[in-house]
Amino acid sequence: MAFTIAVAGKGGSGKTTLATLTILQLIRENKGPVLAVDADPNSNLNVGLGMKFEETIADLREEVLTKEIPSGMSKTDFFDYRLHECLVEGDKIDLLVMGRPEGSGCYCAVNNLLRQYLSRISKQYKYVIMDNEAGMEHLSRRTTDGVDVLLITSDPTIVSIRSAARIQEIALQIKLKIKDIYLIINRVAKTKDISSLISGTISDRLSLLENIPEDPLVLEASKKEENLLSLPMESPAFQAVGKLMKKLKL
Repeated sequence: MAFTIAVAGKGGSGKTTLATLTILQLIRENKGPVLAVDADPNSNLNVGLGMKFEETIADLREEVLTKEIPSGMSKTDFFDYRLHECLVEGDKIDLLVMGRPEGSGCYCAVNNLLRQYLSRISKQYKYVIMDNEAGMEHLSRRTTDGVDVLLITSDPTIVSIRSAARIQEIALQIKLKIKDIYLIINRVAKTKDISSLISGTISDRLSLLENIPEDPLVLEASKKEENLLSLPMESPAFQAVGKLMKKLKL
C-alpha cells in the first residue's frame, strides 16, 4: 500500500509548493512512482509539476450523475474507464485533479466508486501526495482510505500559525484517519526567530517538524508560473524538504 502524505494550509501558505518539492525529492531519490492528487479547487499542483490536464474528477462526477451510462457497461466499469482517462501520466509521476467542490446533488454513490478506484490504483504507487484545501473537504468525504502524515503549512506569523492549529482541530473533530500531524512553517527569513511565535500558542498541540527558508529560486519560478522540476539541488527550500523527509524516515 502506498505511503500517503497530505498537505493542507490556508491559501498563500505555500502548501502547493511544499507538495511539489516533496514529490521532487521522491523522484530525485528514485522513490517513485508517485501519484499526485490535486484536491484543491484552485488546481495549481500541475503547474509546479509541469503537467497539463484536460478533465477533473468533478467533471466526471457530474457526467456520471447527469448522463446515461453506455449500454453494456456497469456504472462501476464506466466510472473506472473514465477515471483512467482523467489520470495524467508522466515520468514517474501521475496526476489526478479533483476540481471544484460538489454541487447540491447526492454524490454518495459516486464518491464510493471514487474511493474504491483510488484504493485500487494507489497500490501501483510507492507514495501518494495530496494537495488539499484548508477545510480538507476531499478527506472529509472519505474518498481516501487514510493518511499516514498530514503536513499543515503556515507563514511565519501568529495569525497563520493559529490558522494551522485550527486545521488540525478540524481534522481531529471530523475524525479523519491520520496517523501523524505536523506543522511546517514556510518562507522563514534567515534572521527571523520563530520560537516566540510558537511558544505559548500551539507548542502543546501541534508539533513543528521543519522550517522552510525563503528561497528566491522558488519565488522566481512561482512568479513566472514555471515548473519546479529543474530546481537546482542547492535550492534552500529543496534542501529543507529533504531534511523534513529524513525526519519522517522516508
